[in-house]
Amino acid sequence: MKRILLILTAAVCIALCGCAAQNRTASGMTAPSVTTRENASYTQIDSAEAARLMQTEKDYILLDVRTEEEFKSGHIPNAVCIPNESITDKEPSELPDKDQLILVYCRSGRRSKEAAQKLADLGYTNVREFGGIIDWTGETVTGSE
Repeated sequence: MKRILLILTAAVCIALCGCAAQNRTASGMTAPSVTTRENASYTQIDSAEAARLMQTEKDYILLDVRTEEEFKSGHIPNAVCIPNESITDKEPSELPDKDQLILVYCRSGRRSKEAAQKLADLGYTNVREFGGIIDWTGETVTGSE
């Protein structure tokens, strides 16, 4: 009886702990890779890591997935606005390179997660989601550019 209980306890521990692959950011922090059943994934990072990537990387797209009105009221400089609702089952023409680094944000992080997953499902391979502009401490601009 003790042996069966010990085996069951060990099995539960193994099932709960699991061995999941994790991505490491350049700062050494663990960044979760979010995966769907199709195995298409994106990486979730924080706004500090996004800011670092914007300073060190040259060829990236900064993608704001809020509405045009929200975008015009204040966005991160050089961002491109493609509202989450407009990302469907067709690749956005503004994102021609599926291997390019794409940094995705919205207001609070909900829509950016949805958009990042949709992009990953469309075959984009280097998508990083960093939450919402409400957590952004860097510069913002208003207007449509």
